[in-house]
Amino acid sequence: MISNRFDLRVIYADTDMMGRVYYGKYLEYFEAARSHMLRAINLPYSELEKMGVFLPVIEAHCEYKGAATFEDNLIIHTSINQFPKAKIRIDYKVFKDGNEAVIAKGYTVHSFIKKTGQPIRPPKIFLDALKNHWVEE
Repeated sequence: MISNRFDLRVIYADTDMMGRVYYGKYLEYFEAARSHMLRAINLPYSELEKMGVFLPVIEAHCEYKGAATFEDNLIIHTSINQFPKAKIRIDYKVFKDGNEAVIAKGYTVHSFIKKTGQPIRPPKIFLDALKNHWVEE
């Protein structure tokens, strides 16, 4: 398992007329947390793209359990719980800082493709980065 923590402060532009974080923003928060996790294992998206490897989202899911508002400090726990084969699933849990209750949780599923869109297996450099940071539960 690989896990990572990403902290984020809600900005006013992320809220709706009710003053709550607009539901679609959580997928953007997931993306920010995912990018942060990949940088933390020394494999930023930009490096993968330079190698001609892309990770498009092919499935996304989010459950909303609570609400966040302007200026809330959010903590997003991101994890990879299974070693990838043809696809990789990344899980997310969102908390308000100082509160253990999950306000949103979800996942994204990504395939590995070339720039042409042709599916490929996860590249060795990706698998090696995961192995180097993998922690058994």
